[in-house]
Amino acid sequence: MRILIVEDEIKTGTYLRKGLTEAGFTVDWVADGVTGQHRALTEDYDLIILDVMLPGQDGWTVLKNLRRTHSTSVLLLTARDEVDDKVRGLEMGGDDYLGKPFDFAELLARVRSILRRGQPRDAASLQVSNLVLDLTRRKATRQGDTILLTAKEFALLWLLMRRQGEILPRSTIASQVWDMNFDSDTNVVDAAIRRLRAKVDDNYEPRLIHTVRGMGYVLEERGLSQS
Repeated sequence: MRILIVEDEIKTGTYLRKGLTEAGFTVDWVADGVTGQHRALTEDYDLIILDVMLPGQDGWTVLKNLRRTHSTSVLLLTARDEVDDKVRGLEMGGDDYLGKPFDFAELLARVRSILRRGQPRDAASLQVSNLVLDLTRRKATRQGDTILLTAKEFALLWLLMRRQGEILPRSTIASQVWDMNFDSDTNVVDAAIRRLRAKVDDNYEPRLIHTVRGMGYVLEERGLSQS
């Protein structure tokens, strides 16, 4: 899952990026409203943490412009904690509001809650065949067996399951999971897929993670003739 932080306070931005990265998210951080708006409008994020008081262009303007064309979830973050500001933010299309100073555990809980709300029917889990990904507990099971995943493996499996049936190019996977541009000489995506397959596919049926030659990878349940 990919998060954009738009926050001009260096200490807060560093703190958020470090904590969210350790929690398994792919995180970008920019320090002004103009750059934040450009990234939000041109790149694919699951959530934007948006400070209201920003240089260049304030958070209200960024949110207003974003909502003209995008439905990306937004958590508003600001030192101003007045009720009127909360109401304004929510009415403009913000998904939640957190005043500074804040406890990181609370922010993380709000982030996960917002992301769960973005799932169909407010789902707390994803399921394809007998593979279940629990978004609340951040764990996977297959035929009832618990599968131990690293933070990056969880993010990779979440991406594949969320977009099941869709062929994902290596470039998309690299951008969404590792926040990196894909280099054809780098095998990080292929190596990660191999490790993930070993955990979720090798000892189970049906096989769910498939290679589409020359195109990328797809997670879907196929008939025996399609395997």
